[in-house]
Amino acid sequence: MTSATLIVFAGIIGFSLIMAAAAFGSAIGDGNVAAKAVEAIARQPEARPNILTFMFLGVGVLEVFPIIGLGFALYLFFVVAKVPAMVTTLLAH
Repeated sequence: MTSATLIVFAGIIGFSLIMAAAAFGSAIGDGNVAAKAVEAIARQPEARPNILTFMFLGVGVLEVFPIIGLGFALYLFFVVAKVPAMVTTLLAH
């Protein structure tokens, strides 16, 4: 194995880990926000509109993190590691 091959593998693994962590963390956060909103509505049904508004704001903020993670992972994949260019050079040999 050459050093270029190791860099390609490291880039692919790094990309995968970043996306998995962002997706997993966002899913856990969304579940927690929704669970707490249901608990709050069960305790105070008259506050339902306000609770739902803040729940949707919270979920919206939580959904930004996977998008930022995707941007960061794509930056590492294409700019830092230059994985597609390395794959084409490896396949050419």
